[in-house]
Amino acid sequence: MTSDDANDYVLGHSDRELERLRRQAQLVNPITRQYLIEAGIASGMSVLDIGSGAGDVAFLAADLVGQSGQVVGVDRSPDALALARSRAMERSLANVSFHESQLSAMTFDQLFDAAIGRYVLCFQADPAALLQKITRLVGPGGIVLFHEPDREQMCSYPPTPTYDKTCQWLDETYRRTGMDIRMGVKLYSTFLAAGLPGPTMRMHAVIGGANALDEVHLEADQAVVLAADMERMGVATADQLGINSLVERTVQEMDAKQSIIVGRAEIGAWTRLPG
Repeated sequence: MTSDDANDYVLGHSDRELERLRRQAQLVNPITRQYLIEAGIASGMSVLDIGSGAGDVAFLAADLVGQSGQVVGVDRSPDALALARSRAMERSLANVSFHESQLSAMTFDQLFDAAIGRYVLCFQADPAALLQKITRLVGPGGIVLFHEPDREQMCSYPPTPTYDKTCQWLDETYRRTGMDIRMGVKLYSTFLAAGLPGPTMRMHAVIGGANALDEVHLEADQAVVLAADMERMGVATADQLGINSLVERTVQEMDAKQSIIVGRAEIGAWTRLPG
């Protein structure tokens, strides 16, 4: 998850944010992995992971391509890449490497069998233009796959006010910083605008009740990371956010009402280039 030169990645790359990304990955990795398998990522392939961050998606791809394959992750953050390299060493993944670069400036001496990314296009001022550049790095018949969010789908039932309000505050913060919170449903038109064949698409969501703390943290952790920005932008005050008790209050409301929370839509889209 990263941004290109045009937009700053609002969540940053602090230790807190990198930890949030790892926690998030535990919930959404199974979804991304299913998309990779359905798209055709398989043994022996060379894969370019765009905006690789701490390496979670690259590691998913590495497992699928095996030792006969290759995964190259690209990100502009040296801190995120340092963590990704350390994690790759811990896993003894010799088939994964990471490259520091602005996404708009990526150059390689090879064409890849596939280019993939998660939560990348939503942070781009012109996602179709970036997609065009990425496509030039993929060989004939290769795969292009992106997993992006649609935050419009989020809700609780019966309504849990703390969760719903947190989501609204996050949506407004993201909008003001230039993130497209509906990028997932725009993937089809974005692929077409980039000159790609219309993609196959799938949608999943993370859903949980009061016993599902990781699901609650999926949104609450973003509010923790962005609390100062929310205050600075006038989206919400520190007292309104109540960061220190946010998870506890959400769970209490869910428990009292026997509510579930429905997370953002996790939308995958993939296509093959003409052979």
